[in-house]
Amino acid sequence: MTQSIRSSKMLNTKTIKKTVMHVAVLAVMSTAVIGCNRGIKPVVNDPVKLVQIAQPISVLQPVFSTDVGNKKASKKDPLDLQVGYANGQIVTASRGGELLGFNSAGERVWSINVDDQITGGVAVDALSQTAIVSTRGGKVMAFDSTTGAKRWQQQLSGSVLTPALITNNRVVLSANDGFLHGLSLQTGQSVWQFATQVPAISVRGSAAPTLLDNETALLATADGRLHAITVDNGLPLWSRRVGVGAGSSEVERMSDVDGKPIVDKNQLFAISYSGQLLGIDLASRQVMFVNEIASLKSLAVNTQQVIATSLDGKVVAYDRNSGETLWESDELAYRDLTNPVMIGNYIAIGDFDGVVHLFDPATGSIVSRVETNGALTNLQVQGSRLMTQSTSGQVAIWQLVR
Repeated sequence: MTQSIRSSKMLNTKTIKKTVMHVAVLAVMSTAVIGCNRGIKPVVNDPVKLVQIAQPISVLQPVFSTDVGNKKASKKDPLDLQVGYANGQIVTASRGGELLGFNSAGERVWSINVDDQITGGVAVDALSQTAIVSTRGGKVMAFDSTTGAKRWQQQLSGSVLTPALITNNRVVLSANDGFLHGLSLQTGQSVWQFATQVPAISVRGSAAPTLLDNETALLATADGRLHAITVDNGLPLWSRRVGVGAGSSEVERMSDVDGKPIVDKNQLFAISYSGQLLGIDLASRQVMFVNEIASLKSLAVNTQQVIATSLDGKVVAYDRNSGETLWESDELAYRDLTNPVMIGNYIAIGDFDGVVHLFDPATGSIVSRVETNGALTNLQVQGSRLMTQSTSGQVAIWQLVR
């Protein structure tokens, strides 16, 4: 019953303010957080109804759509599959374990079933024509992205919930047991491992690895830290705390960084579940600002702004140098928003209805919308194309036209 007492504190203190957007946010936590106290009902806010755009403009044009299905989906797994895309080639995965390859014309050219639930989506390396997927059982598999032929398989100690980072002949992955892995791109053999601290309770999910520079990977962990590690041999260079939880219980002190950190023009931006948005000047290693906003999603940046979507559905734009709030929108409050991305001169954000909203970054107003089927959890951009995969298995790609 100890965990039930902790759960009661979570639902009656400031932590509830960070998780009121939907019951779904609470559901992604470990079942141990819920404990045996079934009499407590979390606060649920109704999602804001969409207001018709007065003079919508055409920003995105659909170029590809397919349904990969969602068979054998497990409610215990986060629904955040992502599309692999390189040189016009598309590789997608269903949660049931089917991997599908499409050519630049949108024609399916191969498919294979990996006999396990795919958990993190697909990473594609254009140079080696390799597609990497991970499964619920901790398997990492490499396939020829043009033919679907299997190249290798490696077993990890924990499952991987985000796409791999493929760079410099390495496959870099962050497992949910706190281990970071560097595998050989050619053979799948383990080259290095790096252990991080695993908190007793955390939000189920993880941030995808990203590049800090050509030789360094940046990985965020459930204990609220960023780790800079050499890609080649896994040597730690530095570590910095981003999330700082406060409270008397483990639930209140959760400080996960689940949104992929953003590195742009020698500046680093990261955001935590516990409510810190951090901007760092990489040249001086000095913190530029720390703002109070909680999120589990990655950020977006443009030449002047860093944009965040909060747990309760606010969209906020900050000055990327000073951290000053430039504008804030609650037009999508409690709509379970995705990460924001820049597509052309617009900010794109998806929601639980499968709607992608296009914001004018200068004013914070919504100027256009496109739709797909099923809830959206993640948006991706490659060049002038926006890619989505919904929880129902609908994959869609749009081309920027304006």
